[in-house]
Amino acid sequence: MELIGNGGTRFEGVREIAVLRGGGLGDLMFAVPAIEALAAAYPDARVTLLGTPVAQALLAGRTDAVHAFEELPVTPGVRDAGDGAPDLDEFTDRLHGRFDLAVQLHGGGRNSNPFLLRLGARHTVGTATEDAEVLERWVRYVYYQHEVVRALEVVSLAGAAPVTMDPRVHTTAEERSAARERLGVRGRLVAVHPGATDPRRRWSPERFAAVALARLAEGDDVVLVGDDSDRPAAAAIREAVARHEDPEAARRLHDLVGTLPLRELPAVLAAADVMVGDDSGPRHLAVAVGTPTVGVFWFGNVVNAGPFDRGRHRVHLSFVTRCPVCGVDVTQVGWTAERCAHDPSFVDEVTPEAVLADVADLLRTAPRRS
Repeated sequence: MELIGNGGTRFEGVREIAVLRGGGLGDLMFAVPAIEALAAAYPDARVTLLGTPVAQALLAGRTDAVHAFEELPVTPGVRDAGDGAPDLDEFTDRLHGRFDLAVQLHGGGRNSNPFLLRLGARHTVGTATEDAEVLERWVRYVYYQHEVVRALEVVSLAGAAPVTMDPRVHTTAEERSAARERLGVRGRLVAVHPGATDPRRRWSPERFAAVALARLAEGDDVVLVGDDSDRPAAAAIREAVARHEDPEAARRLHDLVGTLPLRELPAVLAAADVMVGDDSGPRHLAVAVGTPTVGVFWFGNVVNAGPFDRGRHRVHLSFVTRCPVCGVDVTQVGWTAERCAHDPSFVDEVTPEAVLADVADLLRTAPRRS
């Protein structure tokens, strides 16, 4: 594939590459295609990912593009919190001068560019808002751009062309079979993640419950995934199933929310025949492990985070443009946008019936994993 955007020539003598990408699970998934492009463009270089513990838990042994991991220190705008994180000065002193190329894939550069420059790499590339310190080669950060494409445009500045658009996280057939065996699944498995970091992106639990009830009635198993913040939604789904289904069907609902180690999440998602979720990290991970998805999105987030194809992935859009509580314009997003104090769901206008129609269609038409 050709370089994205203005591009640039490859740097000479690059043996060590640092990639800065903190944040959560979804943020990490958006960076993976760019990291693969770097690894392909510089096949003799070692790529070190500077990230949170999420990065190593998910990617170690599951990609050939990352060779080492370094946990980020707590510093404003790069990593806001983290028990046991390394000291900032110790981190930069230890890594200073190690890298031939440092790549900033973390936001618009106000905080991440100065942090990256402290590493003393020979070459630097990244994004820059109008008020950010610029790197050696840089591209303007404009909020409405798909995050995967943004990261690929950054690495193209270093001469790295895309090798894939979707993130890729490897799982084995043995892992997938073991995950289904642990759950006792004999037929089809539908994974559900009833949450998102931003409350405004969350579809209500009763709508997820309607999806779970319908698939259980069809004889499928349903597995709930998520972290501790998703426990209330999972409890509401369990209660709805208990009220409406017979005990045999209820036994086919498997609640792993808050109990499944992050390292095991890829295999569980890969074991599913389809995954239903909000615009959230687990949904993006499901794309990366090859599982078809049905996503519930606020329309603006599709620009930045929606899946690229429709043979495997479907999206349902909510076209809310103003806060349902106070009426403020919510299409103006990014660091400087006005943010009201209200957190209603922006996506509840999407109906369970529409989501279920795409679940059924994907189960009929999506290519099966060998």
